[in-house]
Amino acid sequence: MITRRQFLARATVASFVVGRRAFGAEERPSFVFILTDDHRWDWLGCAGHPWLRTPNMDRIAREGARFANAFVTTSLCSPSRGSFLTGRYAHSHGVKDNQTQLDPSIPTFPQVLQKAGYDTAFIGKWHMDNQEGPQPGFNRWIAPKGHGTYYDPTFNIDGRWVETPGYSTDIVTRFAIEWLRQARTGPFCLYLAHKAPHGNFECAVRHSKLYSDIQFTPRANISNKRFPPGSEEYDALVQRVKDYSRTLMAVDESVGRVLRTLKEMGALDETVVVFAGDNGFFFGEHGLLDKRAAYEESIRIPLLMRYPRLIRPGSLIEPMALNIDLCPTFLDLAGVEVPKGVEGRSWRPILGGGRPRNWHSDFLYEYFFDSEAKRRPPIRAIRTERWKYITYPGGENTPELYDLKNDPLEMRNLAAEPSAAGVLADMKSRLDRW
Repeated sequence: MITRRQFLARATVASFVVGRRAFGAEERPSFVFILTDDHRWDWLGCAGHPWLRTPNMDRIAREGARFANAFVTTSLCSPSRGSFLTGRYAHSHGVKDNQTQLDPSIPTFPQVLQKAGYDTAFIGKWHMDNQEGPQPGFNRWIAPKGHGTYYDPTFNIDGRWVETPGYSTDIVTRFAIEWLRQARTGPFCLYLAHKAPHGNFECAVRHSKLYSDIQFTPRANISNKRFPPGSEEYDALVQRVKDYSRTLMAVDESVGRVLRTLKEMGALDETVVVFAGDNGFFFGEHGLLDKRAAYEESIRIPLLMRYPRLIRPGSLIEPMALNIDLCPTFLDLAGVEVPKGVEGRSWRPILGGGRPRNWHSDFLYEYFFDSEAKRRPPIRAIRTERWKYITYPGGENTPELYDLKNDPLEMRNLAAEPSAAGVLADMKSRLDRW
């Protein structure tokens, strides 16, 4: 087997043309996209977490960049995953809940890359309803049905169901490394999607005693009414935090194994590595658990990126970045044409620390009715760099307006404040435009 670096060294300088631009073979990066499930933006060592240890995730930030303001446009697993793949909002790609399958006719970044000559693989949790079997755009397919299980999962491997003993995070990592090491004569794209840290929070046995003695400091916006300190409800919340954190440890180890493999292949610096979560998660803030709502704990995600050709080590990227931006970013960096209908924007202009004038000044947050959570109302919201306006169409909930600069925990609703009338009118206008 020859490594990617060896292949590139032997490659001719002949160019190929994809879309509108000409590239030499050595200029096409490979891609590794690592996705976690229900992973809060602040549950990383590099994001300042006081006791969680994530050295391998932190390595991506240290050698690349951490996006300080990364968001999903719908905080729910299937819609968000559809947005990562297609570069579209949920109302555009059609996956508005966890019971809808992704329309295979809508172009995804793996489909476009595959057509451009990339070797592509999906390994892990697909989670578009119970959509089974290989999906368009992937040469290699390894995924369970629906959520799958943490232990001894059954995977569909290129159309064949296989019972696989072991712990899910370790298994998909092994499959991913085996695939990465295969001999190939061109660039690749790996989409590695972990089940963790989605509930029920089952960690690897080797991590079952971690964080037993940690002191959980609740955020000031955790509801003392629902989770009064010293109560059974509060103790259950603390246990939930510990179990959630333990499931992330195998993921961090997985990230380290993937980075080491790329290094050993000689492909690390020629590979765009992106790590993200599919949505946020509540630990009692605003009296909530799960996600779905438009508050920061739900819509913000971890987003890390390593690609030394464009990113200085240790970069902190401040402009807002969205999950719908991943698709056009990968296609832009690969030099292929972005399909019509893509609503996101390539991150290329902000990777070097720039802040383009025409960058995201706001974005639409949307949540639709979902039969899994019948008491959660539909939501339409607008978030700018400073303000957030939340509405509940067809429901009885009061609209909300928050000044995120002075009230980052969203504890004071200004929608009825006369002093905020001008801002409220502007945010209503923005929502109307969307």
